[in-house]
Amino acid sequence: MAPDTAATSATEVDPARGLTAEQVAERVAAGRTNQVPDAPVRTLSQILRANVFSPVNGIMLALFAAILVAGFPRDGLFVGVVVSNAVIGVAQEIRAKRELDKLAVLSAPKARVVRDGEVAEVGVSEVVADEVLELAPGDQVVVDGEVLTSSGLEADESLLTGEADPIEKEPGDELLSGSFVAAGSGRYQATRIGAKSYASSLSEEAKRFTLVNSELRRGIDTVLRWLIIIIPPASALLILVLLDTEDRWQNALQGTVAAAVAMVPDGLVLLTSLSFVAGVVALARRRALAKELATVELLARTDVLCLDKTGTITTGHISFGDVESLPGVDPSLVATALGAMAHADEAPNATMLAVRDAYPAPDDSDAGGWSPVGTIPFSSARKWSAMEFRSHGAFYFGAPDVIAGDLPAVMDQVAVHAEAGRRTLLLARSPEPLADETLPESRTPLALILLEDTIRPDAPEILAFFREQGVNLKVISGDHTATVAAVAKRAGIPNAQNHIDARELPEDTDEMAAALADNAVFGRVTPQQKQAMVGALQSRGHTVAMTGDGVNDVLALKNADMGIAMGSGSASTRAVAQLVLLDNSFATLPEVLAQGRKVINNVERVANLFVTKAAYAVLLTALVGIFTVEYPFLPRHLTLVGTFSIGVPGLFLALAPSTELIRPGFLARVLRFSIPAGVLAAVASFFVYEIARRHGEGDYVDKVLPEARTVATFTLLGVGLVILVVISRPLRPWKIGLAAAMGGSYLIVMVWPWARNFFELDVPPAWMWIPTIAAVVIAGAGVVTIPRALRRYQDQ
Repeated sequence: MAPDTAATSATEVDPARGLTAEQVAERVAAGRTNQVPDAPVRTLSQILRANVFSPVNGIMLALFAAILVAGFPRDGLFVGVVVSNAVIGVAQEIRAKRELDKLAVLSAPKARVVRDGEVAEVGVSEVVADEVLELAPGDQVVVDGEVLTSSGLEADESLLTGEADPIEKEPGDELLSGSFVAAGSGRYQATRIGAKSYASSLSEEAKRFTLVNSELRRGIDTVLRWLIIIIPPASALLILVLLDTEDRWQNALQGTVAAAVAMVPDGLVLLTSLSFVAGVVALARRRALAKELATVELLARTDVLCLDKTGTITTGHISFGDVESLPGVDPSLVATALGAMAHADEAPNATMLAVRDAYPAPDDSDAGGWSPVGTIPFSSARKWSAMEFRSHGAFYFGAPDVIAGDLPAVMDQVAVHAEAGRRTLLLARSPEPLADETLPESRTPLALILLEDTIRPDAPEILAFFREQGVNLKVISGDHTATVAAVAKRAGIPNAQNHIDARELPEDTDEMAAALADNAVFGRVTPQQKQAMVGALQSRGHTVAMTGDGVNDVLALKNADMGIAMGSGSASTRAVAQLVLLDNSFATLPEVLAQGRKVINNVERVANLFVTKAAYAVLLTALVGIFTVEYPFLPRHLTLVGTFSIGVPGLFLALAPSTELIRPGFLARVLRFSIPAGVLAAVASFFVYEIARRHGEGDYVDKVLPEARTVATFTLLGVGLVILVVISRPLRPWKIGLAAAMGGSYLIVMVWPWARNFFELDVPPAWMWIPTIAAVVIAGAGVVTIPRALRRYQDQ
C-alpha cells in the first residue's frame, strides 16, 4: 500500500519540464510511487481456501467424520472427492491465473509522463508523487490530479458518477483516476497516487479472476441451495427409520451417510469451474484476454452483435483519398488550411493524421499568418473540430451534414460519395471568432475531403460465420449513414440497405427497439445513443454483445451483456470490456463462440449426471422410510457407482469438444431430464433390492442382505451408464468406448476377489440376474425415451 505521503498536496512543477530525474529518484527511494493493492487478484492462500473450504467439501468432510465415528473407515472412500476437488481446482486456477497475468501485462493501462522536458510512456505503477502527466483523447486518467494545461480537455466520468456527458476541464480543475479523456488534450499533476486514488481498483481490473453470475452458475447455485435445504431433514428422518430397522446404531449411521453422500453433487462445482477455466486458457492461447470466467459463456448466448464500424469492421486506418474544392474556392487555400490545422493539432485523431500525411505544414514565409490563436478539438458529440488563425479567420472541419446543414449543393455531392463508400468530411470557413463550441451563423463551405476505410481482411468471412449461427448483426457508427451502409455492404452485413440516421431515432425505448428490429445499419450515432440502443435491444429479451475500440464506445460496452474491445483500442474500452482481443484479430471471435458452446453444453451434460444422482438418492431415502428397510447401499457402493457412472466420465465430458447450438432454459432442461431419470434409476434398483432381500436364501445379515445390495448396485450402475450414453449425444466412438470402459471396470471389481471383498459385493445366485437385467433394460428404455418426450413437449 502506498504511504500516506502519497496523498499530500502536490509540489509546484513546471508543466513543460515536469519532474527531474533526481526528483523522480528521490520519490522512488521514499516509496512514493503509484503501487496499487493486489486485492483484485487471488493470492495462493485465497485460492487454497476457496477450493478446500467450499460448502460441498465441508459437507463431505462432516460425513467422513461421521463414518469414522461409526467405525467403517472403508466406507470413507468418498473423501477422495474432497482431495481431487481441491487439487484439480487449485491447479487449474493457478494455471489460468498465470495465463491471465501474462496477458494483463499487455492490456494494462500506460501513462505518459513529462520528465526533464521529455514525454515518456511508463507503467502505471511507475508514476511517482507530483508527476506531470500528458493526456490525449481516449487516455485513461491513472491517478488523481489537478489540471495544469487544457486544450479543450473533456473528461468522461461515467464510470465514476454515472454522468454520461463529458465534463470540460480547465486549469485548476480536479481529474479523478478511472475517468477517460473524451476530447481535447492537456497536462495534469498527480495529487493522490497508489491506494489513495480511485485507479487502485480500476487499473488492475484486467487481472481480476472471478466467477461471475452467469446462467450456468445461477442454475447450479439454485440446485445446491435446494439440496442443502433437503439433505438435513431427509438425513434426520432416515436415521430415525434406520435406528428402528438396524440392530446397531453404527449401521444406521452408515446407511444415513450413504444416502447423504449420494445426495451431495460433490463434483458438479469442480467440473463446472474446470470447464470455465479450460475455456479461458484456450482463449488466452489465442491472445484473447477473458477478464471473467463466464466470458466464454456470454458470446455463445449472444443473439445480437452490435459492431462499431471503425476499428472493428475496418482496420481503423484512414487513408486519404482526394479533395474536391467547391465552386469558386481556391484549391491552394484549402490545401494550406488543411496542412495548418493538421500540423497544429496537438492530439490528432486518425482523420487528422491522414490529412497530415497528405499535406505539409505551411512554409516558413507564411507560418506566422497560420499560427492558431484558438482551438476547439474534435468531439464525437459535436462531430467537428475548429481552429482560428490570426490572419485567416476560423476553419471548421467535420461532418458535412452538421457543418453545412441543409445546403443542397454540398449534401448532394456528399450523398454521391457516401453511396460509393467514401467517408466525406467538410472544411468550412467563418469570419467570426471561435465561441463556446457552437457553430457560427456565418460559415462558408470550402471543400469536401474524401477518406476511405479499409475493411479488415477477415471481416467478411467472420460476419458470414455469425450470420450462419443465427446471430443478428447491427452496425452502429458515428459516421455518415450512407457511408456506414456502404462499408457494411462491402463487409457482407445482411440488409445493409436498411439504414437510418440515428438523429431520426425515437427516444422511447419501445419505439427505438422497433426501429432497431427494422434496420441493420445506423449512422450519426452519439455515445449516449449507443448506450440507449443496447438497452432497447435488451428490453426485447436479446442478449447483446458490443464491439468497439474508441472512448465513444465506452458507455455501450459497459452496458452490453458482453463488451469486446480491440487491443489497439483506447485504454477506456479495454478497461470496461469483458473480452480484449490483444492482437486485434476479429477471427478470434468464432473461437470464443466455440469455447462458449463447449462450456455450456458440457456443463449441462455434467449437471444432468449429478442432479440425476441427487434425485435417485432423495427418492431412495423416501422409499426406505416408507418400507422401513435397511438402506440398499453402503457408502462404498455409491462411491463405486458414482466413480464409474458420473465422476470419471464427467471429467472427460467436461472437456470434450462440443459445437451444438445453445438454447435458453439450462436449469429447466436439466430438471426435466434428471428428475425422471433419477426416479427410474431409484425405482429399478429398489425393486431389484426388494426382490433379492425378500426371496434370498441363507443368513439374512451375512448373505441375503449383501447379495441384495450387490444386485441393487449393479442395477443402479447399469441405469447410470444408460443415462451417461443418452446425455453424451451426439454419440462418438470414444463416448461409447468410455461407457463400455466404465462398465468393464465394474466387472473387474466383481471378478477380482480382493476388490469384491473390499466393496462387500457378493455374487448373487443365477436367478437374481433375470429381474436385475430386466430392470436395467426397462429403466434404460425409459431413460432413452425422455429426450424424445421433452422434444415433443417443447414443440407443443
